[in-house]
This record gives sequence, C-alpha cells and structure tokens, in this order.
Amino acid sequence: MLRLLTAGESHGKALVSILDGFPAGLKVDLDAINQELALRQGGYGRSGRQKIETDQVEMLGGLRHGITSGAPLAYTIANKDNSNWQYVMKVRALSAEEEASDESKAQFLAKKIDRFRPGHADYAGLIKYAQRDVRDVLERSSARETASRVAAGAFCRELLKALDVRVTSHVVQIGTARSERDLTNLSIDEIEALCRSSEVYCADEKASEAMKQEILACQKEGDSIGGVVEVLVDNLPIGLGSYTQWDRRLDSLLAAALMSIQAIKAVEVGDGFAAASRKGSAVHDAMYPNVDTAEPGPPVKRPTNHAGGVEGGMTNGERLIVRAYMKPIPTIKQGLPSVGFPNFEADRAHYERSDVCAVPAASVVARAMVCLTVANLFTDKFAADSMAELAKSVSDYRKSCQFVSSRQPKGRD
Repeated sequence: MLRLLTAGESHGKALVSILDGFPAGLKVDLDAINQELALRQGGYGRSGRQKIETDQVEMLGGLRHGITSGAPLAYTIANKDNSNWQYVMKVRALSAEEEASDESKAQFLAKKIDRFRPGHADYAGLIKYAQRDVRDVLERSSARETASRVAAGAFCRELLKALDVRVTSHVVQIGTARSERDLTNLSIDEIEALCRSSEVYCADEKASEAMKQEILACQKEGDSIGGVVEVLVDNLPIGLGSYTQWDRRLDSLLAAALMSIQAIKAVEVGDGFAAASRKGSAVHDAMYPNVDTAEPGPPVKRPTNHAGGVEGGMTNGERLIVRAYMKPIPTIKQGLPSVGFPNFEADRAHYERSDVCAVPAASVVARAMVCLTVANLFTDKFAADSMAELAKSVSDYRKSCQFVSSRQPKGRD
C-alpha cells in the first residue's frame, strides 16, 4: 500500500514528504519529477510568487543511483521565498534582541493576519485549533502544499508508465469558456502534446484563447475565476478497485483524492452530472462480443464510454475519465465583506498575493492525485515489493483477462 505524508508551511523553509510502500527497482527520471513541479507553477493567471520559486525535489532517501530501493521515498522541496520571511516563520522563539528589533516588529505587523478571508480555512481553522493569528491556519492550508503531492504523483506516474499505463490531464473549462473538442480518438500522448502548446493547458486552441480572455477580464476587475479539469488514464487492467466494501470502490477513492485538493468542490466520473438527467438507455454502455480482432484482447467491446471506465467501483478496461470542478480562488483584491479578529467587528477580507486563476495548475495536481490513487490500487492488488514482480504479476493478470481464440463464439468465420 502506498502512503503519502506531507508537512511544512507555505512560507516555511521547505515542504517535507514521505512516500511509503513504493516498489524497489524503478529507474526514476528526476527531471520528469521536476518538470511536473514546473508545470504546477505555470499556467496563465498565476501569482508573482511563481517567479520566485523554482521547485525541485531534493531526495533524502529511497533512491540510490537513480533506482528506488524499496525504502520510503523521502524528499523536500525548498521554499525560496522563506528568505523574505526570516522573523515571521522562525522556528525557535525570538531572542530578546530580535523582539526589540524594529525590523522584526515591522515584519510581524506586516504579515500578521487579523481579518478572515471568506472561502478559506481561516475562520474554522482558527476556532478549531484555538490560534491567535490567522497566519497559523493559512500557512498549512495553503495550496503550496500541493507541490508535495505533485512530486509524489510524478513518482507514481513513472511507475504506471513502466506498466504501460498512460495518464494525462487537461483543462476543460475556465469561467464560461469551455472546450468542446472530442478527444475520444486521440491518444494520451497526442492530448498531452496539444496541452503543452497551450498557456492554459487546454487541448483546444480556440477554447484556450477564450479562456485567457476570461482570466484577463477577471484580473482587470480584481477578481478570480475557476473552472473544470479532466484526467484521463489509458490501458488500465479490468478490476482495479472493488465492489465489496464502500471504501474500496474506485470512484469513491478518486472522489476523495480529488476533493482533497484545495478549492475543488465537485467531482464526476464519466458523464457524471449529465447522466442524472438522461434515460438509462442513453447512459449505460452497451456491450458486444469482441470477435473483430485477430489479436488477444478484452472479451467485450463498447462503442461508448459514458461510465468513464468505472462500473461497480472497478475499472472496466475502458479509458478512465474523471473531472474536478474548481471554485474561484477565495483571495481576491476586491476584499469581500468579512470580520476582524479577535473582536469580530465588521471589516474587509485580508488580501495576500494570490492567483487570479489556478485551474491549469489544478489540472497538474489532479493528475498527480489520480496517479497516486491508481498506483496504490496496483500495489494493493498485485505483488509489489519490486518492479520485477509487479510487472510480472500485472502481465500474468492481463493475459488471464484476454479474449483468446479458444473462447471465441462457435460458428465464427
């Protein structure tokens, strides 16, 4: 079983992560891990902080000569902006000299937060943990933490790639601008190539420009904007997940993973929301005997994939399609009506440097969380102490699920 534990604050020295249960023997391309981190920092509409940080993983354990050892993958991601928060985020108690320092006092006053931001964890977090400064909540609830998850997801993506499973993500919608391009017949690599040429990570060139205009309009208004991202996974074996318990169902696990991302407010698999207003005959994917191929393959074929590759809490062999809906970033220059702390008097919400739109970045985080979820199911179902036994176990299982000639219907020409 894969387990990810993260720690660290937004403006602290570093983010710290441990990814436990990772198989031994995987050759890891650290440049690919860092490339995912760079993509998380990119995308049209991001804040100025992305120009300060250049995220890179620093491995502390679990990797030797570029190959995983089976030990927990331990790594940090430095926060370069920490140098500008010397006193505010200092771990040790300030000395008497520092407390008396005009510079120290100025930094504390400038960075102290005494007004809640609607839509953030500020209010509930301060009450829950009995804090006296909203910053103690902001620093950990910040989406900066997702850098740790993107790195973990990138490790898992490398694992899945070694098993011939391909994963990508793209932006479907920002504000009212939506891509209507049909990606059904495009490969994962083709979709990814299209997204890499878009500043908003969208596979539709025309929609990309419309999305940029939506972001620009919000930026001029001092507002923020949300959208929809989609993650696609190809070549998954049939039967990952389970119907036997509620907490083992794949759609349940995917929903939990994606809803854990800051600002994600809804998740759908396949046709999801649209399916609720349709008749069953237009929702469920008809099945036909797969007798049209000379090569071994799945025993059935389907002309549609409304289910998004998931039936009964398990993969069904079709492309996995899952979407996450992101609300607009709550920190906006307009400053929504709010209250101050500790007196709870009427005020305006605190504003701190923030994105106008983080939907492109969210597509990278969503991809990471799906990779982590799916990779965990592989280690749960198959022997996975080493990549060699994992690959063999998966290969043997795939063969057992194939439609071989001896199972073809009688009377076929």
